[in-house]
Amino acid sequence: MGQVILLAVFLIGVLIISGFKIDKEYQRSVIFRLGRFAGVKGPGLYWIIPFVDTRRRIDMRTMTVDIESQETVTKDSVTIRVNAVLYFRITQPEKAVIEVVDFGNATYQAALTALRNVIGQHNLDETLKDRETINLAIKEIVEEITGQWGLAVDYIEMKDVEIPESMQRAMAKEAEAIREKRSRIIKAEGEFDASMKLKDAAQFIEENPAALELRRMQMISEVGAEQNTTTIILMPSDFVTMAKSIGEGLNITLKNE
Repeated sequence: MGQVILLAVFLIGVLIISGFKIDKEYQRSVIFRLGRFAGVKGPGLYWIIPFVDTRRRIDMRTMTVDIESQETVTKDSVTIRVNAVLYFRITQPEKAVIEVVDFGNATYQAALTALRNVIGQHNLDETLKDRETINLAIKEIVEEITGQWGLAVDYIEMKDVEIPESMQRAMAKEAEAIREKRSRIIKAEGEFDASMKLKDAAQFIEENPAALELRRMQMISEVGAEQNTTTIILMPSDFVTMAKSIGEGLNITLKNE
């Protein structure tokens, strides 16, 4: 009789000890008692009723979903291939277990559908240049869907956008034409600025004849510095004007004679 009691006590002790569970800091356990939700346990040490309670352990850390490359059509009817990455985490473990069979696959499908829908609402140029806006739009759609499953989307980002080769060539030609246009505009602006400087210089010299003489002297020094064999002598403009006037007077006198 005593052995039976000892055996019973031992079995009860083993049964009680088997009810103790431990979850790590990033883990939670959803408890079901006779098939019905009984609460969430963890982290740390806790106890459940053996053979009555069952648990489903959930990882609360941020998870990554890699959305493989998919073909989709933009608003301007260009077929492109896009892939993305999604970061999400569980905020309500009981909903992640009760409301959806496989929250990971469900999140992947929601993100894939949202990616295609959002890109279909944007042109190719917007898809390439305004990725941040598209990422936020996709995030809002996925959050609305996964929120009822106890999930929170931290971030979603498009990684690569593959464009058809023919479209790449067209975009390269367009970029080249834009660069050529910019180059010509800059050159024209430079010539215009130079002409305006020359105009200002001409007006200044006209108002200050001495400046022209200084410029002539500078030109002589520059020619001499280059070790040229030809020597240029520049006369003041007043001398040239005076000589011209004297020559015209002599011609008139000779004709009269």
